[in-house]
Amino acid sequence: MPKGRGSNLKDRELYEELREDGASKEKAARISNAAAGQGRKKVGSRGGNAQDYDDRTVPELRKRAKELGLKGYSGKKKSELISMLRNH
Repeated sequence: MPKGRGSNLKDRELYEELREDGASKEKAARISNAAAGQGRKKVGSRGGNAQDYDDRTVPELRKRAKELGLKGYSGKKKSELISMLRNH
């Protein structure tokens, strides 16, 4: 579970499930808090419109990494960029 300032999870059970499935702390917290506020069904039905990372070019993947505020992506290969984006 996240520690320190601002660690007020609204759905701890969902957070733990997401972490066990491999989601990052940030992603698990974001999803669990959204689900608590809007309902799991509504949050689960969102998304699905993004292009698959495997279909994107390296410059597109680098642009996405920059948008997410990731560091150290400039020298990475495509497979490394995809892994970095999926596990941030």
